[in-house]
Amino acid sequence: MAVIASLECSRCHHHVSAETPQTLCPLCAGSLYVRYDMDQLKKTAKRDEIASRAAASPASLGMWRYASVLPEVTPVTLGEGWTPMLQSKRYPGLYIKEEGANPTGTFKARGLGMAVTMAKHYGLQHLAVPSAGNAAGALAAYAAAAGITAHIFMPQDVPLANYLEGIVYGADVTMVDGLISDCARMVAENMKAQKEANTPISQAWFDISSLKEPFRVEGKKTMGYELVEQLGWQYPDAVFYPTGGGVGLIGMWKAFEEMEQLGWVAKRDGQYKRPKMYALQSSGCAPIAKAYAEHKPASEFFQNAATFAAGLRVPKPYADTIILDIVRESGGAAIAHPDARILASILDWAKNEGIFLSPEGAAATAAYDALIASGELKPSDKVVLFNTGAGLKYTDMTAEAMHLKRPLEKKAALPTRTPVGGIITPQ
Repeated sequence: MAVIASLECSRCHHHVSAETPQTLCPLCAGSLYVRYDMDQLKKTAKRDEIASRAAASPASLGMWRYASVLPEVTPVTLGEGWTPMLQSKRYPGLYIKEEGANPTGTFKARGLGMAVTMAKHYGLQHLAVPSAGNAAGALAAYAAAAGITAHIFMPQDVPLANYLEGIVYGADVTMVDGLISDCARMVAENMKAQKEANTPISQAWFDISSLKEPFRVEGKKTMGYELVEQLGWQYPDAVFYPTGGGVGLIGMWKAFEEMEQLGWVAKRDGQYKRPKMYALQSSGCAPIAKAYAEHKPASEFFQNAATFAAGLRVPKPYADTIILDIVRESGGAAIAHPDARILASILDWAKNEGIFLSPEGAAATAAYDALIASGELKPSDKVVLFNTGAGLKYTDMTAEAMHLKRPLEKKAALPTRTPVGGIITPQ
């Protein structure tokens, strides 16, 4: 495993120590990235040993097959990572990265698995998160596995599965009449009150929100390592990623940077050519797509956010500038489609590919289909598209969008008089 050299601010590049738990940059409140001694990693992290090590040791299964480029720590693991790469039946160049195969059914298991692992390493006892649903479920599961208390704040209209997860795993669950931004405000207010009350460290909450601590990115970056390894250590032409908070997109970009420094990824014509990164959203909550279309460096708070793609209902991502920079630098785009198009894509891919997409994943397939139809992409272009969660986690939301209700069981009507036939009773 890799020894952390420091934590680096993504904005001002100030470095802070990783010896104690950190949230944001103390100078500018920028998100912190984990940095390693890459010269040392070049000597110790061997790409060709990954597969054999994973086959030989249960501790190297899942995303922990990349332990040589992850923090030196004892994992809290439920088997997250190394999800299937499914080739489309209709588009020869398209691969679906099926993140629904993760514990708790979504890609959130990667980031929260790593974040909870580090929280246990630091001795933290209380973790708090505002969530659109799936991060809450993942935190609840990993916190239970680690013996840590999870404090979860979710909008009250999240998929039922997310609420159920929190309760079943024994988390402290607060349902909020509002959006994830309202949940974040409530977490901040609770933490401020604890600080003013001089709450003992053993009882104080630690905010584990997206990009407000450095280790969820480290877990999510394994998606970048995986997709490259599963494609024979080559970059695809494009990556389609449903984007709410954007941690996965940022994590993959970090993985690409590390792999290039380590020489793990193949060059094209003598140079590294990273994939175009597409950030996909719903028109009902599209702060990134709107900022991209308007050529703005940051997003604005998206008013009246409403979409059945619950994971995309993030009105103002904390790392919006980083997401937009990555999309533009890569030559990709940020695209949004209405819920009706997203629902149609769910039904299309289920019937024609046998894949029950999450609404977030279907935001990506809807965008992919549109770009194929417009000619901007060719069916032969090698594209990795992330289905970030299992469609079955959204049964109530998808059924409601389809106006589908459970059929009522009809009980057979009993006859008012049953003639027996004269054997023991008169006819």
